[in-house]
Amino acid sequence: MEVSFEQLKSMVVFAHVAGRGSFSAAARDLSLSRGVVSYHIKKLEQQLGVTLLNRSTRSLSLTEAGQSYYQYCRTITEQAAIARQQIENFKNEPEGLLRITCPVNIGLQVIVPALNSFKLQYPRIELDISFEDRVVNIVEAGIDLAIRGAPLPDSSMQASRLATLKNCICGAPEYFRVHGRPTSPEMLEGHRWVLYKRAATQIPLQSGDKRWEVRMQGEISTDNAAARTAFVEGGHGLGRIPLYDALPRIREGKLETVLDDYQLPDIELYGVFGSGAAKTRKMRALLDFLKHHFAGLEYDQQLR
Repeated sequence: MEVSFEQLKSMVVFAHVAGRGSFSAAARDLSLSRGVVSYHIKKLEQQLGVTLLNRSTRSLSLTEAGQSYYQYCRTITEQAAIARQQIENFKNEPEGLLRITCPVNIGLQVIVPALNSFKLQYPRIELDISFEDRVVNIVEAGIDLAIRGAPLPDSSMQASRLATLKNCICGAPEYFRVHGRPTSPEMLEGHRWVLYKRAATQIPLQSGDKRWEVRMQGEISTDNAAARTAFVEGGHGLGRIPLYDALPRIREGKLETVLDDYQLPDIELYGVFGSGAAKTRKMRALLDFLKHHFAGLEYDQQLR
């Protein structure tokens, strides 16, 4: 049976009444009189030939048929709102507030420079950025986008890969002068390491078809990536360090790499966000910008 335009209007009205549990509240939401809302519900029940709502002087509840019908009416209403938002996105420059959380070290060294450029391109988008190494619940914290080294397992979240970043094994020149320079994976376990507590204590290395699992041991461990790099730079041991962090220090002669011909697992950088968030123009603009920004950086290049 074909649905008329008037019936579609009544379905939207019913979705508001059922969702709000009140004729008066639905009337306020829709800028209609209570009488018009009541008219739409009565007309809809007559057309369908079923009772959708149980009414009393003090309460309103859905019948079994009403509960089933409400799910479809709510979907229609939500899709209409999304369609309207999409059109508004095409008409207007992206604007509004974006709340972002990211780990401290990568946030300061990689994300902030990217957001500096993003803000120049999209001046009407406001940014609220938090730096935390712990994984926060982005729904409870009201976060729009979380920068993570892996997608979160929560199935209600969505993830978009932003970049692939390289790792390297580094040490300070003074450390190598005292302890020697490892030239094979087997030699790595005999060295001291500065341990990063948020990562595994084993490093998988690969060369061709051969693989090694190197166990790291050391007298210094930390849950802060910047502190890890500082201790390595201070000559206290080797460290597995992201290339974006190590490269400036390598160029200054403060760090040196070893075993560059062996492959380490990459860091897959993701943007994690709630379901439906990417449909907004401001979020889409940010995700697209970050992907394009990271694609042109040398952090993606293998160190040789």
